Amino acid sequence: MVKLTLILSGLIATGVGFGVLFMPHSFHASAGLTLGDDVNLLNEMRSSGGMVLASGLFILFGAIRAKMAFLALVVSTTLYLSYGLSRMVSLVSDGLPNSAMLQVMALEIFIGALCAIMLKTSRTPDGIIAPPQRQVG
Repeated sequence: MVKLTLILSGLIATGVGFGVLFMPHSFHASAGLTLGDDVNLLNEMRSSGGMVLASGLFILFGAIRAKMAFLALVVSTTLYLSYGLSRMVSLVSDGLPNSAMLQVMALEIFIGALCAIMLKTSRTPDGIIAPPQRQVG
């Protein structure tokens, strides 16, 4: 279950990071957002896209390399919950966004919570992700 969770969260983060970094106008237009031509705003958007892309690639690496799974879960939990909870702050501060942004927020909180649960339930006392137990019989 840990590997599947890391693959899912890594693929999503990699895709989002790639879209924001290399195609910010079309990526954000898919959620009903218009960026315009403000160079400073585009600079800010692309820089966060690079961080999300790097995080997604690291999370995917953790899905492939078992020794990195714990750290990948920490990165995934932090990435998704920080975005989701920051959107909740925006709800209170700025008001209700469009439905696409609410769906993104819900997905971020769900994936972040799932990764947090994996962190809590899937590790041994020394912090290593425990391999799945095989049923004999």
